[in-house]
Amino acid sequence: MDAERPKVMAVMTTCMKKHYLAGLIVLYTAGLALGESTKHMSAEELRSLLLPDVILESVVSVTPDVQKNPHARAYAEVKGLIGGNIRFELLLPEAWNGDFVMGGGGGFVGTIQNSARDSVNRGYATVGTDTGHEWQPGYLAGWAFTNLEAQLDFGYLAVHRTAEVAKALVRAYYQTPAGHCYFLGCSRGGGQAMMGAQRYPKDFDGIVAGAPAFNWTGFAATMVTIAKALYPNPQHLESTALTRDALQKLQQAILEQCDAQDGLRDGVIQDPASVHFDLSKVPGLTDEQRSAIQAIYQGARNEHGPIGPGYPTGAECDPDQWIAWLVGPVPAMVAKDQVADLTFAFGTQVFKYLVFNNPDWDYSTYDFSNFEGDTRLAASFLNATSPNLEALRERKGKLVIWHGWADPALPAQATADYYREVQARDPDARNYCRLFMVPGCLHCGGGPGAADVDWLSVIVDWVQRDKAPDKLIASKTDHGKVVMTRPLYPYPQSAVYKGSGDPTSADNFEVKASPGPAAKGH
Repeated sequence: MDAERPKVMAVMTTCMKKHYLAGLIVLYTAGLALGESTKHMSAEELRSLLLPDVILESVVSVTPDVQKNPHARAYAEVKGLIGGNIRFELLLPEAWNGDFVMGGGGGFVGTIQNSARDSVNRGYATVGTDTGHEWQPGYLAGWAFTNLEAQLDFGYLAVHRTAEVAKALVRAYYQTPAGHCYFLGCSRGGGQAMMGAQRYPKDFDGIVAGAPAFNWTGFAATMVTIAKALYPNPQHLESTALTRDALQKLQQAILEQCDAQDGLRDGVIQDPASVHFDLSKVPGLTDEQRSAIQAIYQGARNEHGPIGPGYPTGAECDPDQWIAWLVGPVPAMVAKDQVADLTFAFGTQVFKYLVFNNPDWDYSTYDFSNFEGDTRLAASFLNATSPNLEALRERKGKLVIWHGWADPALPAQATADYYREVQARDPDARNYCRLFMVPGCLHCGGGPGAADVDWLSVIVDWVQRDKAPDKLIASKTDHGKVVMTRPLYPYPQSAVYKGSGDPTSADNFEVKASPGPAAKGH
């Protein structure tokens, strides 16, 4: 830690300068807004706009093909560079509704990503960023090697700086500031959303954090724990004890033991945290396979206690999804990047390049005994785990968090645990922060459950119309047709089947308070 301190101070000094320049941007564009309001600048005028520490690389007017998409709107596309490293793309609709939405990215980002990009067709100005570095092949983090500025940009600073610059450009272009500002993201974008709520609560009036990657060091610890159990020898990633046949046996056993515990046998478990599952009663598994499954359920721990939660049991554990994310091997990934699956990649890369700055770090020999000390620096800029949302509450901001119970990428229980910490700190937290756990939903969507929700409308209704989300209706479509709807209630409540009526209709479900996690038999 002492060796890193000079580098940290140098980067922090750079960051202070960047905040100063961001302040100049706000003052500059505030001056522009004092003039007579017009509809908006021309593309040529915007192209010539000068802002401190910002380069506008291109401004292009885009006229969409309405025959392909009748809802598409014309917009100005602005691409630029902040601080020499952070690339962004801002879309400014011709018919602006007066509001602004920023969309998050995924994984290690590295390309300009905006999960809310389609909001431009709803009249929103919208922006995305690459978080300050260029993507490298595979799910790799080599860009972070000994580059603390890139690490800080990725951790929290790039999204904040992009939001400030984008809002300044919106103000200049339309000659008036955005009325309301929102952030929507899932996975890494969900973690960006959590970071914004905790570190920069004034950036956005409303925030949606989906399946949030908010505890990078804890999640990486769980992922490495699973890698050690499934692939104890890093030289042999071509096979694992958990074969597809074993996973199918596990899935069938979970359905048989747990599916009816919520009152409806439908292939979707409404509240996996409350069901009882006995792994010892799953037939046809070897001791090695049971041990590997247990590692997935248990998560990471050391002699001091739990570090990161494991993955909940549930009939939603789609074997194909588990192979891609949790179990492997994925032959193409093994051949190309020497990683067995996606969580293997993320877990080991976080430790190699964001924790230890050592490309030769060996996951198979790490014992987690000094985990807290090893990860203290990385956690300080990667993690958004603070339950203190007082600043968001004081500025009357709103935060909606959601997570699929069947997520094979990030443990859903971690999000539920975080929200319980928020509630424990502030019993009135539901006035500005609510969590929705989505049964049968995989990572950021999909799966056997009903997982489609218009989250932008949810947060807009709460912020602008004071319509708190007491009940949401999620849908599932097949070839464009809605085949299932289910109600979602704020956690810890959940939906339960009434006992009669069409089980594919939300009308036949009612709210049930969650009894909390049950004692697990696995």
